[in-house]
Amino acid sequence: MTPKTTLKNTTGWAAAALALVILQGCATGPNANPADPLEPFNRGVFSFNEGLDRTVLKPVATAYQNVTPAPVRTGVTNFFENISDVWSTVNNALQAKPAYAMDSFFRVAVNTVLGLGGILDFASEMKIPKHTEDFGQTLGTWGLKSGPYVVLPVFGSSSVRDSAGLVVDWQGNLVSYAENVPVRNSLTGLRVVDTRANLLNAGNILDQAALDKYAFTRDAYLQRRQSLIGGNADQPAQPEERYDLPEGTPPATSTPTAPAAKP
Repeated sequence: MTPKTTLKNTTGWAAAALALVILQGCATGPNANPADPLEPFNRGVFSFNEGLDRTVLKPVATAYQNVTPAPVRTGVTNFFENISDVWSTVNNALQAKPAYAMDSFFRVAVNTVLGLGGILDFASEMKIPKHTEDFGQTLGTWGLKSGPYVVLPVFGSSSVRDSAGLVVDWQGNLVSYAENVPVRNSLTGLRVVDTRANLLNAGNILDQAALDKYAFTRDAYLQRRQSLIGGNADQPAQPEERYDLPEGTPPATSTPTAPAAKP
């Protein structure tokens, strides 16, 4: 299966999922949360994702964390973060933020050349800010409203806008363009497992603290997305909140996004 075919299948799946979400809107009642009118459907998908995580993803991620030395896991995380910085460069440019785009570009250049393809994060050591951006944020920056909150199978929290952006984000994922199918699938699987392993501690705290895990996850996601898209450029630079890094890894410095239309 070629990357083009994979993208076509992913696009078709995403379109079908969005259509199903919209159709499920008729099942919501008058007392539904305004930000989450599809809550009954979303809770069902959330329960499915929780079951998948509990039976497959979390055990695999726990084993990966237990058997893989921390420096190796850090290198894996850095490698995929370097790939994501390539797409962030594109999105910062699309959002008309040339300074941020240059930061992202230099992060990729430094980490690719000096960091052995991104395994070592020299850019953070050099205090080059990290500005993580995706196409959903780009759409929001240019005024497209987020639409209803959506929980996607496997992918989790999203919105109608961010779900559409996810399809475009797939095109920006360099791993998807690997022509060798086993290599592409292995890298994709490793990325999922590594990301989940880096979230183990946060997930355990959430399980213990949240009375309603679904509502807590939804509210945290919506608030964070609104903050990322509607940030104040006059605020001083703050370390980017990162939950996808191994314990003990210092976060890269990031500057809030410029004022834009609220989602």
